[in-house]
Amino acid sequence: QVQPVESGGGWVQAGGSLRLSCAYSGRTVSTSRYDMGWFRQAPGKEREFVAAIRWSGATTVYEDSVKGRFTISRDNGKNTVYLQMNTLKPEDTAVYYCAARLWALGSTSDLKSEEYEYDYWGQGTHVTVSS
Repeated sequence: QVQPVESGGGWVQAGGSLRLSCAYSGRTVSTSRYDMGWFRQAPGKEREFVAAIRWSGATTVYEDSVKGRFTISRDNGKNTVYLQMNTLKPEDTAVYYCAARLWALGSTSDLKSEEYEYDYWGQGTHVTVSS
C-alpha cells in the first residue's frame, strides 16, 4: 500500500511558476519500486495525464501541452516526486493529482499515461493561474 500526498499548489499569475511535491509513504515503499505520474482535472473536464517518471528517474514522458514548460523529477531518498511548472497559463488551472504505479520486476514496458494503470492516488492540490 502506498499513500501519495500532494502539496505546493496555489495561485499564480500567468507566466509564473510553481513547484508541486508529492511525498509517498507506505509499507511497501522501501521494498517495491513505483513509477509515478501527475494528472490534472480542470473544472468541468475529465482528468488528464500530465507527466510520468520511471522508478529510477531515468525516463520521463509528458503530455504535449506541457512539454518544454513542466519538468517531472524525483528524489528516491526522500520518497518524493516533483512537478516544476514554468510559464504557466490560465488553461493549466486544475486540481493536480499524484499517482503511483507498481513497477513489475524486469518489466520493460513504457511509462503509462492512462488513469487505470495507476494503483494509488493522492487527494490532489489546487493550482489556479490567473490571466
